[in-house]
Amino acid sequence: MQQFKNQFNDPNHKETICNVQKCLRLTDLDEIGDSTHLLTFQMIGLFSFRQWTVPETINFFMEFLNRLNLKPDYITIHPDKINDWSSYYNKYDVEIREDQECLWSDGNIGGYCTEFYIDDIEIGNIVNTNGDCIDVGFGLERLVQVIDKNYQIIPKLEILENTCFELIKNGITVGDYKNFYILKKLIVLSLKNGSKNNHPFFEDQRNKIVGNYRNYLRTKKKPKFKNKDSSYWQNTFGIDENNLEFYEKLYNSTQT
Repeated sequence: MQQFKNQFNDPNHKETICNVQKCLRLTDLDEIGDSTHLLTFQMIGLFSFRQWTVPETINFFMEFLNRLNLKPDYITIHPDKINDWSSYYNKYDVEIREDQECLWSDGNIGGYCTEFYIDDIEIGNIVNTNGDCIDVGFGLERLVQVIDKNYQIIPKLEILENTCFELIKNGITVGDYKNFYILKKLIVLSLKNGSKNNHPFFEDQRNKIVGNYRNYLRTKKKPKFKNKDSSYWQNTFGIDENNLEFYEKLYNSTQT
């Protein structure tokens, strides 16, 4: 929805837009590789600026799910809206649960939301942005997962490497700022998860990590550095002392 901020914030703008957009989500890095979390995915979106109402949107997406032969096991609503919005689901015979986390915000705009769950997987939500707009997101891959009971879970390392190559294909390179840091972070995380990929970007990061670890080992032996705490090694060499096993394994893999 970031590209539509002006429309959300313009009280005179009235329009409804539907799309399917490729998304990169970095807030769930610890969860990727489980049964529901991906790094890149397709999001089915509907953005209505002062045209659709919450009940109209609920009706549309309940019918959309019905056409897919799907029905939510339960839906969630924020406690502040439970009395107002519960009746919108009356004709669908679906369980309603209160959830304090049914709020969405990017820090500037947002609102209360209602979320749809099948097999305890959140498949989508409807956000009443700014109280007079609608922002809907349904994850295409999650819909496929609940439709196809033979859906294969993608391993974490494969997700990481595929995302890296998707970024590289789209012209992102490795750096220490803005979008360039994203690729660097994902490559390092791939290496921590056992990647042996020999792409130049991977090799470059592998060599830098090994070089930093080598300097860390040499420096730490010197008496004047013996009292330095973990934050010093992190800030000076980029070495996280909670992950020394990873550095040692990577270092040993490069020794012949």
